Amino acid sequence: MAQELNDQEIVRRQKMNDLRERGVDPFGQRFERCDYSIDLKEKYKDADKEQLHEMHIPASVAGRIMSKRGKGKAGFMHIQDKYGLIQIYVRQDALTEDEFYLYDKADIGDIIGINGEVMITNTGEVTVKALKYTHLAKALRPLPEKFHGLQDREEARRHRYVDLIMNENSKRVAFLRPKIIRALQKYMDDNGFVEVETSMLHPILGGANARPFITHYNALDSNFYLRIATELALKRLIVGGMEAVYEIGRQFRNEGMDATHNPEFTTMEAYLAYSDMYGMMDLVENSFRYIAKECIGTTTVDFQGYTIDLGVPFKRIHMVDAIKEACGVDFYQVKDTAEALELAKKHDIKVEKHEESYGHIINLFFEKYVEETLIQPTIVYGHPIEISPLAKKSKDERFTERFELFICKHEYGNAFTELNDPIDQRTRFENQLKEKELGNEEACEIDEDFLDALEYGMPPTGGIGIGIDRLVMLLSGTESIRDVLLFPQMRKQN
Repeated sequence: MAQELNDQEIVRRQKMNDLRERGVDPFGQRFERCDYSIDLKEKYKDADKEQLHEMHIPASVAGRIMSKRGKGKAGFMHIQDKYGLIQIYVRQDALTEDEFYLYDKADIGDIIGINGEVMITNTGEVTVKALKYTHLAKALRPLPEKFHGLQDREEARRHRYVDLIMNENSKRVAFLRPKIIRALQKYMDDNGFVEVETSMLHPILGGANARPFITHYNALDSNFYLRIATELALKRLIVGGMEAVYEIGRQFRNEGMDATHNPEFTTMEAYLAYSDMYGMMDLVENSFRYIAKECIGTTTVDFQGYTIDLGVPFKRIHMVDAIKEACGVDFYQVKDTAEALELAKKHDIKVEKHEESYGHIINLFFEKYVEETLIQPTIVYGHPIEISPLAKKSKDERFTERFELFICKHEYGNAFTELNDPIDQRTRFENQLKEKELGNEEACEIDEDFLDALEYGMPPTGGIGIGIDRLVMLLSGTESIRDVLLFPQMRKQN
């Protein structure tokens, strides 16, 4: 089916053909850019206009035309590079006839290169006076109007390339995200960890409770899972003696999408031999504080209507104590599942068949009464054993040495004193299989090779997973996970 063109698109294609007839490649060649907008504006913002004019300081810039004004023999335009806008001053008597023609016929959105001199306008704006004009790429589609285009965030996410051109905040977040990841890497490296890479295709479902994506590996004639976590692979490396490892990478969970969930997401998982849950508490608190200072210059963040303070010690509270504070129910005093089920019924909490256990009911109470109250950074520890198949038991064996970090009602990290007893680990895996039979589609499978690894001996170890996307949301003040992902999954348009 032929593409239907509007009037502007027809005119732009005619201009493309006109360029070819004049011997100009509409889609350009290499251009030697020596200067960026931000550097020129910073360096010459306080320069004296007359002195600068006499110095004839050369500049070479390139970018997309974002505005154009003036008629006749002179005009101004703004071009945009990755750092922002720089003004260009064009005079007919400073260019060749062909160059001025290219400028005169250029459209908003075209990409150009300018060689010229730095100047200051009467209004004090740092500007490049064009002495050579180079056409680099013809834009065959017009950009949306500044205040009327791409206001629909769904459309912006579908056309991220246009969103990045038109929306300064989208560009800010796009550049902040890698900066946050680099800061996290530096923190981990400086603290003795080594970054590793492990496989994204797993023959066994394990390392977390989640529904997987399944794919078929033709060469092995076998189904594999896109990984839901890096945990079991990284703990094998602890067994192997690497002692302090981390991996930043993509995980895949075949689940729903909302403001804080995307089926493809990024985490950092880290494991430290001879540490425990409390060591991981220190790690997550100190790393968040360090990253905030490095990337945004402050530990105070305005997010979702709250002022979050990462600079003060994070609150630490046992899950059972948090429930008692919130609704008065003390699960330390609850003796068995029957009593827990009765409490759930009394508090109108629905319990699925696979959740009919003391630990699952505690978690349901936590989700109903506590999560929505956790605004400032709060470390909730002591998760029930039924929901923590990879964590070491506490002295009270109903609970484990596990914690989650919550900020603004959402989880940002999940950590354990790692279970290193292979006999206990096998029992936990077997219990997960029983849950799967009762309808829990997120339950783990038995990883026999991982059990073999544990039998060789894994030292006491602390481990943690941190959600990178949510961390970027927090530090950038972004409300939706889809706006910190360059290309989020989107539903099909009708």
